[in-house]
Amino acid sequence: MSDASPRGATTRWIEAVVPKVVAIAIGLGVWELVARSGWRPAYVLPGPGPVLAQLGRDLVSGEVFAAVAITMRRVVVGYAMAILIGTALGLLLARVRLLRLAIGALLTGLQTMPSVAWFPLAILLFQLSESAITFVVVLGAAPSITTGLLSSFDHVPPLLVRAGRVLGARGFGLYRHVVLPAALPGFVGGLKQGWAFAWRSLMAGELLVIVGAKASLGVRLQFAREFSDAVGLLSWMLVILGIGVFVDLVVFGRIEAGLRRRRGLVVE
Repeated sequence: MSDASPRGATTRWIEAVVPKVVAIAIGLGVWELVARSGWRPAYVLPGPGPVLAQLGRDLVSGEVFAAVAITMRRVVVGYAMAILIGTALGLLLARVRLLRLAIGALLTGLQTMPSVAWFPLAILLFQLSESAITFVVVLGAAPSITTGLLSSFDHVPPLLVRAGRVLGARGFGLYRHVVLPAALPGFVGGLKQGWAFAWRSLMAGELLVIVGAKASLGVRLQFAREFSDAVGLLSWMLVILGIGVFVDLVVFGRIEAGLRRRRGLVVE
Protein backbone atom coordinates (compact mmCIF):
# COMPACT_ATOMS: atom_id res chain seq x y z
CA MET A 1 0.00 0.00 0.00
CA SER A 2 1.28 3.49 -0.85
CA ASP A 3 2.52 5.89 1.80
CA ALA A 4 -0.16 8.31 0.57
CA SER A 5 -2.84 5.99 1.98
CA PRO A 6 -4.42 6.52 5.42
CA ARG A 7 -2.36 3.60 6.69
CA GLY A 8 0.87 5.29 5.56
CA ALA A 9 -0.15 8.59 7.13
CA THR A 10 -1.01 6.81 10.39
CA THR A 11 2.35 5.04 10.41
CA ARG A 12 4.23 8.30 9.93
CA TRP A 13 2.19 9.93 12.69
CA ILE A 14 2.96 7.06 15.08
CA GLU A 15 6.66 7.19 14.23
CA ALA A 16 6.71 10.92 14.90
CA VAL A 17 4.67 10.95 18.12
CA VAL A 18 5.42 7.72 19.97
CA PRO A 19 9.18 8.37 20.56
CA LYS A 20 8.39 11.79 22.01
CA VAL A 21 5.69 10.37 24.30
CA VAL A 22 8.11 7.69 25.49
CA ALA A 23 10.80 10.31 26.13
CA ILE A 24 8.35 12.42 28.17
CA ALA A 25 7.27 9.35 30.17
CA ILE A 26 10.89 8.46 30.93
CA GLY A 27 11.62 12.04 31.99
CA LEU A 28 8.62 12.15 34.30
CA GLY A 29 9.55 8.74 35.72
CA VAL A 30 13.11 9.81 36.51
CA TRP A 31 11.81 13.04 38.04
CA GLU A 32 9.39 11.08 40.24
CA LEU A 33 12.13 8.68 41.37
CA VAL A 34 14.48 11.54 42.28
CA ALA A 35 11.70 13.33 44.18
CA ARG A 36 10.80 10.15 46.10
CA SER A 37 14.43 9.35 46.90
CA GLY A 38 14.53 12.00 49.61
CA TRP A 39 17.54 13.70 48.06
CA ARG A 40 15.77 17.02 48.68
CA PRO A 41 12.63 17.69 50.76
CA ALA A 42 9.33 17.89 48.90
CA TYR A 43 8.99 21.64 49.45
CA VAL A 44 12.29 22.11 47.58
CA LEU A 45 11.92 19.41 44.90
CA PRO A 46 8.28 18.36 44.46
CA GLY A 47 7.33 15.46 42.22
CA PRO A 48 5.64 15.83 38.83
CA GLY A 49 2.14 15.29 40.29
CA PRO A 50 1.83 18.57 42.25
CA VAL A 51 3.66 20.50 39.54
CA LEU A 52 1.41 19.28 36.73
CA ALA A 53 -1.65 19.93 38.89
CA GLN A 54 -0.50 23.53 39.44
CA LEU A 55 0.17 23.91 35.74
CA GLY A 56 -3.36 22.69 35.00
CA ARG A 57 -4.85 25.25 37.39
CA ASP A 58 -2.82 28.05 35.79
CA LEU A 59 -3.98 26.96 32.35
CA VAL A 60 -7.64 26.94 33.43
CA SER A 61 -7.33 30.36 35.08
CA GLY A 62 -5.69 31.84 31.96
CA GLU A 63 -2.52 32.95 33.76
CA VAL A 64 -0.33 30.85 31.46
CA PHE A 65 -1.85 32.31 28.29
CA ALA A 66 -1.51 35.88 29.56
CA ALA A 67 2.15 35.37 30.47
CA VAL A 68 2.91 33.56 27.20
CA ALA A 69 1.30 36.37 25.18
CA ILE A 70 3.59 39.00 26.74
CA THR A 71 6.72 36.89 26.35
CA MET A 72 5.98 35.78 22.78
CA ARG A 73 5.29 39.34 21.67
CA ARG A 74 8.71 40.36 22.95
CA VAL A 75 10.56 37.47 21.36
CA VAL A 76 8.79 37.87 18.00
CA VAL A 77 9.69 41.57 17.83
CA GLY A 78 13.30 41.00 18.91
CA TYR A 79 13.79 37.95 16.70
CA ALA A 80 12.31 39.69 13.64
CA MET A 81 14.70 42.59 14.12
CA ALA A 82 17.58 40.15 14.57
CA ILE A 83 16.67 38.40 11.29
CA LEU A 84 16.63 41.69 9.39
CA ILE A 85 19.90 42.94 10.88
CA GLY A 86 21.68 39.59 10.81
CA THR A 87 20.67 38.82 7.22
CA ALA A 88 21.59 42.28 5.91
CA LEU A 89 24.96 42.13 7.66
CA GLY A 90 25.60 38.61 6.40
CA LEU A 91 24.88 39.59 2.79
CA LEU A 92 27.13 42.63 3.13
CA LEU A 93 30.03 40.64 4.59
CA ALA A 94 29.62 37.95 1.93
CA ARG A 95 29.97 40.58 -0.80
CA VAL A 96 32.78 42.65 0.77
CA ARG A 97 35.68 40.37 1.67
CA LEU A 98 37.79 43.08 3.34
CA LEU A 99 34.90 43.96 5.65
CA ARG A 100 34.50 40.31 6.57
CA LEU A 101 38.20 40.00 7.37
CA ALA A 102 37.95 43.13 9.52
CA ILE A 103 34.97 42.19 11.69
CA GLY A 104 34.71 38.42 11.33
CA ALA A 105 36.43 37.76 14.66
CA LEU A 106 34.22 40.39 16.31
CA LEU A 107 31.14 38.47 15.18
CA THR A 108 32.46 35.30 16.82
CA GLY A 109 33.12 37.21 20.03
CA LEU A 110 29.60 38.66 20.03
CA GLN A 111 28.11 35.22 19.42
CA THR A 112 29.97 33.63 22.33
CA MET A 113 29.34 36.49 24.76
CA PRO A 114 26.74 35.55 27.43
CA SER A 115 23.54 37.51 27.02
CA VAL A 116 23.46 38.36 30.73
CA ALA A 117 26.64 40.36 30.24
CA TRP A 118 24.79 42.79 27.97
CA PHE A 119 22.12 43.73 30.49
CA PRO A 120 24.13 46.25 32.55
CA LEU A 121 24.79 48.17 29.32
CA ALA A 122 21.18 47.74 28.16
CA ILE A 123 19.81 49.06 31.45
CA LEU A 124 22.29 51.95 31.34
CA LEU A 125 21.18 52.88 27.82
CA PHE A 126 17.44 52.20 28.02
CA GLN A 127 16.67 52.00 31.76
CA LEU A 128 14.21 49.28 32.88
CA SER A 129 12.19 49.22 29.68
CA GLU A 130 11.04 47.03 26.81
CA SER A 131 13.83 48.51 24.71
CA ALA A 132 16.45 47.11 27.09
CA ILE A 133 15.05 43.60 26.64
CA THR A 134 14.75 43.96 22.86
CA PHE A 135 18.31 45.28 22.67
CA VAL A 136 19.72 42.17 24.33
CA VAL A 137 17.51 39.79 22.32
CA VAL A 138 18.76 41.31 19.08
CA LEU A 139 22.40 41.19 20.19
CA GLY A 140 21.94 37.60 21.26
CA ALA A 141 20.38 36.38 18.00
CA ALA A 142 21.74 38.55 15.16
CA PRO A 143 25.40 37.35 15.30
CA SER A 144 24.29 33.72 15.06
CA ILE A 145 22.10 34.49 12.05
CA THR A 146 24.92 36.38 10.34
CA THR A 147 27.43 33.62 11.07
CA GLY A 148 25.03 30.96 9.82
CA LEU A 149 24.45 32.85 6.58
CA LEU A 150 28.18 33.34 5.98
CA SER A 151 28.90 29.70 6.73
CA SER A 152 26.17 28.59 4.33
CA PHE A 153 27.66 30.77 1.58
CA ASP A 154 31.10 29.29 2.24
CA HIS A 155 29.74 25.78 1.68
CA VAL A 156 28.07 26.48 -1.66
CA PRO A 157 29.87 24.20 -4.17
CA PRO A 158 31.93 26.30 -6.64
CA LEU A 159 30.72 24.00 -9.41
CA LEU A 160 27.18 25.32 -8.94
CA VAL A 161 28.39 28.91 -9.22
CA ARG A 162 30.37 28.15 -12.39
CA ALA A 163 27.38 26.33 -13.88
CA GLY A 164 25.17 29.32 -13.12
CA ARG A 165 27.57 31.68 -14.84
CA VAL A 166 27.76 29.42 -17.87
CA LEU A 167 23.96 29.53 -18.06
CA GLY A 168 24.04 33.34 -18.01
CA ALA A 169 23.47 34.19 -14.33
CA ARG A 170 25.33 37.34 -13.31
CA GLY A 171 25.32 39.77 -10.39
CA PHE A 172 22.16 39.66 -8.29
CA GLY A 173 20.67 37.00 -10.58
CA LEU A 174 23.51 34.64 -9.68
CA TYR A 175 22.75 35.13 -5.96
CA ARG A 176 18.99 34.95 -6.47
CA HIS A 177 18.86 31.78 -8.54
CA VAL A 178 22.02 29.87 -7.58
CA VAL A 179 23.81 30.97 -4.41
CA LEU A 180 20.83 31.71 -2.14
CA PRO A 181 18.92 28.47 -2.91
CA ALA A 182 22.11 26.45 -2.37
CA ALA A 183 22.81 28.27 0.90
CA LEU A 184 19.22 28.05 2.19
CA PRO A 185 19.62 24.92 4.39
CA GLY A 186 22.60 26.45 6.18
CA PHE A 187 20.76 29.74 6.56
CA VAL A 188 17.80 27.94 8.15
CA GLY A 189 20.27 26.33 10.56
CA GLY A 190 21.51 29.83 11.45
CA LEU A 191 17.94 31.02 11.97
CA LYS A 192 17.30 28.05 14.26
CA GLN A 193 20.40 28.80 16.31
CA GLY A 194 19.46 32.49 16.37
CA TRP A 195 16.03 31.57 17.76
CA ALA A 196 17.67 29.56 20.54
CA PHE A 197 19.87 32.53 21.48
CA ALA A 198 16.91 34.94 21.27
CA TRP A 199 14.81 32.74 23.56
CA ARG A 200 17.61 32.35 26.11
CA SER A 201 18.36 36.09 26.02
CA LEU A 202 14.70 36.94 26.54
CA MET A 203 14.38 34.63 29.54
CA ALA A 204 17.46 36.21 31.11
CA GLY A 205 16.03 39.65 30.37
CA GLU A 206 12.65 38.95 31.94
CA LEU A 207 14.36 37.69 35.07
CA LEU A 208 16.48 40.84 35.38
CA VAL A 209 14.31 43.57 33.85
CA ILE A 210 10.78 43.74 35.27
CA VAL A 211 8.79 46.30 33.29
CA GLY A 212 5.79 47.68 35.15
CA ALA A 213 3.21 45.09 36.15
CA LYS A 214 3.61 42.89 33.07
CA ALA A 215 3.57 39.33 34.41
CA SER A 216 5.57 37.59 31.68
CA LEU A 217 7.01 34.08 31.97
CA GLY A 218 10.29 35.36 33.36
CA VAL A 219 8.52 37.53 35.93
CA ARG A 220 6.36 34.60 37.04
CA LEU A 221 9.51 32.53 37.39
CA GLN A 222 11.23 35.21 39.43
CA PHE A 223 8.24 35.72 41.73
CA ALA A 224 7.99 31.97 42.36
CA ARG A 225 11.67 31.92 43.34
CA GLU A 226 11.33 34.94 45.66
CA PHE A 227 8.37 33.34 47.47
CA SER A 228 10.09 29.91 47.63
CA ASP A 229 7.24 28.39 45.62
CA ALA A 230 8.98 25.33 44.20
CA VAL A 231 5.78 23.92 42.67
CA GLY A 232 5.06 27.18 40.84
CA LEU A 233 8.69 27.57 39.83
CA LEU A 234 8.83 24.15 38.19
CA SER A 235 5.44 24.58 36.52
CA TRP A 236 6.58 27.81 34.83
CA MET A 237 9.83 26.13 33.84
CA LEU A 238 7.77 23.44 32.11
CA VAL A 239 5.91 26.13 30.15
CA ILE A 240 9.20 27.70 29.01
CA LEU A 241 10.58 24.30 28.05
CA GLY A 242 7.39 23.41 26.20
CA ILE A 243 7.48 26.57 24.09
CA GLY A 244 11.10 25.94 23.14
CA VAL A 245 10.36 22.35 22.13
CA PHE A 246 7.22 23.39 20.22
CA VAL A 247 9.02 26.01 18.14
CA ASP A 248 11.89 23.64 17.40
CA LEU A 249 9.70 20.71 16.37
CA VAL A 250 6.71 22.40 14.76
CA VAL A 251 8.13 25.57 13.20
CA PHE A 252 11.72 24.75 12.30
CA GLY A 253 11.00 21.03 12.01
CA ARG A 254 8.41 21.69 9.30
CA ILE A 255 10.69 24.13 7.48
CA GLU A 256 13.60 21.70 7.47
CA ALA A 257 11.36 18.79 6.42
CA GLY A 258 10.01 20.88 3.54
CA LEU A 259 13.51 21.76 2.38
CA ARG A 260 14.62 18.12 2.46
CA ARG A 261 11.50 17.03 0.60
CA ARG A 262 11.94 19.62 -2.17
CA ARG A 263 15.57 18.54 -2.57
CA GLY A 264 14.68 14.88 -2.84
CA LEU A 265 16.32 13.95 0.46
CA VAL A 266 13.17 12.39 1.92
CA VAL A 267 11.82 9.13 0.60
CA GLU A 268 8.03 9.41 0.38
